[in-house]
Amino acid sequence: MSKGAETKSAILHHGVETAYRVGLGRLTIGELARSTGLSKSGLYAHFGSIQSLQLEVLGRAREEFTDSVIRPAVAAPRGEPRVRELFARWADRGLRRAPGCCLFVKAITEFEEQSGPVHDQLIQDHRDLYDSIAQIFRTGITEGHFRDDADPMQFAFALDGVMFAGYHWLPVYGATETEARSRRAFEALLDAVRS
Repeated sequence: MSKGAETKSAILHHGVETAYRVGLGRLTIGELARSTGLSKSGLYAHFGSIQSLQLEVLGRAREEFTDSVIRPAVAAPRGEPRVRELFARWADRGLRRAPGCCLFVKAITEFEEQSGPVHDQLIQDHRDLYDSIAQIFRTGITEGHFRDDADPMQFAFALDGVMFAGYHWLPVYGATETEARSRRAFEALLDAVRS
């Protein structure tokens, strides 16, 4: 990776953290300049517009989530172990409030009523996640771990609901209770779909 690419990668990682803190809609080149100590003109040369910055930050957040959650889950043995790995890694990122994970929860609400490329990318990113969950779950059907009539997209819906509830419970009840309740809900979800 070239020096310029390394610099931009570091800026984007910082952009993910900043967007998580202030909101993707409030992430501006000026805000990123303040939080990184870099000049506005230097950042503008990298991104050109706020929208471009927001889209590239989303891309970086997607890469971070994929690298820390999806890829390791897919590397686990097929079936229930793979589903468990997905949950464990995703729950861990949520409990640690990892910006590249939680940014999507905040941003989808923030951009829900807006139109344009950032909104469209957020919708696509969420759809890609749900498709990934469903595909990971399908391996459990193929392996005989889950019922043949189980609906993979319904499982994705339910698992996303467990994770979303965890995001909301964490600041209210803390990590210990949130983790315990999330795990109980996940186990109940698996019990409902097992062969």
